[in-house]
Amino acid sequence: MTDQRYLEDSTVRSFQATVERSLPDRVVLDATHFYPTGGGQPNDTGRLVADGTKFQVVDVQKQDTVYHTLAEETPAVGTTVTGEIDWERRQAHSRYHTAQHLLSAVLLSEFDAPTVGNQLYDDRARLDCSYERFSETELADLEASLNEIVDDALPVRSYTMARERAEAELDTERTRIDLLPDSIQELRIVEIGDSEDPFDRTACAGTHATDTGDLGQVTVTGRTTQGSETERVEFELADS
Repeated sequence: MTDQRYLEDSTVRSFQATVERSLPDRVVLDATHFYPTGGGQPNDTGRLVADGTKFQVVDVQKQDTVYHTLAEETPAVGTTVTGEIDWERRQAHSRYHTAQHLLSAVLLSEFDAPTVGNQLYDDRARLDCSYERFSETELADLEASLNEIVDDALPVRSYTMARERAEAELDTERTRIDLLPDSIQELRIVEIGDSEDPFDRTACAGTHATDTGDLGQVTVTGRTTQGSETERVEFELADS
């Protein structure tokens, strides 16, 4: 099983690893900082470099382990490679993922509207929540609340916690632990704000900004109805 080092440190841009399995179009490494698609966040891209040869990483997926799909032929088993992450893409996804957490928290606290789905891109994002219909005034209030939190530059941190302890001590509605498969017994918790009284605390394996000030201005660009009592909110972040 690949050591998923992005869970411990998502600030690493370059790392060394060894090819454990080599297939016609993809490889498995003994360790990786490449983020695989999941939780509404797209995969990282970048390259693997071995003896001066560059292999473009075009997709990363987690199945039984983490697979790195390459555009070229794959390096042999046992090859030591240097992984180089497309940092502009990673930063964009990290900023949007943190913004999505803020949006989910505000929707729950101010509108009693739990999140039911989301999708991030490098230039926009959308979130689906349980709500009948947002008015233009509500959307404006939502945008204002988000930007107040951005201005506060709240710190973002992550840590691991046993599921049993998390279910006993944390607000499961906010952390959304109930959505995770029972097989996941060690949770990664992402926390925004003061550790004693955080603004948001959610079980999440994604990458994030270091503080909310990194997000820049949030613009709510619109809403659409997604069936009975489900609203989709779309937003964009100012260029970093």
